[in-house]
Amino acid sequence: MTHQSDSEDIAESNKRSLQRLERAIAMSQNQFSLILVSCKHPSWRRKMVKQLKELSSIQIQEITLHPSVNTLFTTIDTAVDEQPQALMVFGLESVTEIDQVLTATNLVRNEFPKEFPYPLVLWINDEILQKLIRLAPDFKSWAANPIRFEIPTNQSLEWAGICA
Repeated sequence: MTHQSDSEDIAESNKRSLQRLERAIAMSQNQFSLILVSCKHPSWRRKMVKQLKELSSIQIQEITLHPSVNTLFTTIDTAVDEQPQALMVFGLESVTEIDQVLTATNLVRNEFPKEFPYPLVLWINDEILQKLIRLAPDFKSWAANPIRFEIPTNQSLEWAGICA
């Protein structure tokens, strides 16, 4: 298989992932929904978010967690003034006490649907996914399989046709 067809396959897969993410957010309006999105590279993540916002008519609020946060629930509750149509959370991989944060998240999991009646999109990497499974299994069980975005290998991001 050639690098070009590999990149085209990845581009098509990312396009489907973007559509799946947009649909998941749209179908979860006015109700809590946990959506996990896996993307390893921060600049690629920004490009996918930009494309999502161009694709969707839904207003999506974003927050980036500070490395010193202690709880996900309180951080979201404090950061959100008015109820958004959807909320994307970045920065879990940079949280210093991530094990404590995920354990606390699992303990207060039943508060999320009560307080956050909108789709909650957590951008994660594979390490955070494994920690979610281990430390917050009940919370994680509310999410479907993560929506994954892949980076084309041996090609520039622009060449892959994803980000024009």
